Amino acid sequence: MDNYLGQIRQRQDRMALSSFDIDAPRWDQSTFMGRLKNFFNITDCRTALLPDAKLDEAKVLVESCRAGTLPPGTTVEQLHYAKKLYDSAFHPDTGDRMNLIGRMSFQVPGGMAITGFMLQFYRTVPAVVFWQWVNQSFNALVNYTNRNAASPITPKQIGVAYVTATTTALATAVGLNLYTKKAPPLVARWVPFAAVAAANCVNIPMMRQQEILSGIAVTDENGNKLGHSQRAAVKGITQVVISRVTMAAPGMIILPIIMQRMEKYKWMQRITYLHGPLQVMMVGVFLVFMVPAACSLFPQRCSMAVANLEPELRNSIVSQYGEGVRYVYFNKGL
Repeated sequence: MDNYLGQIRQRQDRMALSSFDIDAPRWDQSTFMGRLKNFFNITDCRTALLPDAKLDEAKVLVESCRAGTLPPGTTVEQLHYAKKLYDSAFHPDTGDRMNLIGRMSFQVPGGMAITGFMLQFYRTVPAVVFWQWVNQSFNALVNYTNRNAASPITPKQIGVAYVTATTTALATAVGLNLYTKKAPPLVARWVPFAAVAAANCVNIPMMRQQEILSGIAVTDENGNKLGHSQRAAVKGITQVVISRVTMAAPGMIILPIIMQRMEKYKWMQRITYLHGPLQVMMVGVFLVFMVPAACSLFPQRCSMAVANLEPELRNSIVSQYGEGVRYVYFNKGL
């Protein structure tokens, strides 16, 4: 009986493997909940601890599945895990392994440390300047890592984007810090968020300016390239900016309120040296949920109606395909 059941399971596994599409989303990406499950999976910060050799093994298995040459004994569970590691560590456009700090799986440990200290050290100008500089350096690397790699950017453009975003963040933070000297204490605690939001509105478009200037590659539903669109680039980058600001908002708005109230208690006043680590940990709790939630606000594979494209590209598509292509698709980045 056991042998019979084992044979049935093996037959089911073979059938599942034969129809397994490694590039098909595991969850429905047209719904928020489907995207949320997907990003909870690939932003798992535990994957950031894995050695490069383990990630390369996952890439080999993913590529073997695409080529239809799976090693004997491979299971569907192994393929799902390999795809999780592949999506978390390799760029969707190039297939190259991304640097550790720029991966979305590093957003929780990296973001919680920097944000926690920005919220803790907000009173003096030197501290504000230092932590805003650290944060914008981190953001610039994340933005560059998660760009649409089909639109290359020059070292000069990277430098200009970094300097512009950092200057914006510092000007906003220092200016508001001085302006709020006479404001209620809670208002001063919100200055780091205002600076982060302002800098994101500059950093991301500047780091991805080549996509805005030259257009982003758009395809039909089957992945056939149709051309480049500046309007599609603007839509994708706008969605990324909204997602990044949303990612930071709960921790940087709600946590100051919590700390403001907690610091009134005498036991909190006796452990001021722990306020920084405490804020780091609480920011981490927010980010565990907000990183995947913010990434899930919009589909990764963004779409745009042909009717909303630039007239030249729209006419080109209509002349070649008629009414057969109603929407174009592109990778909006993260």
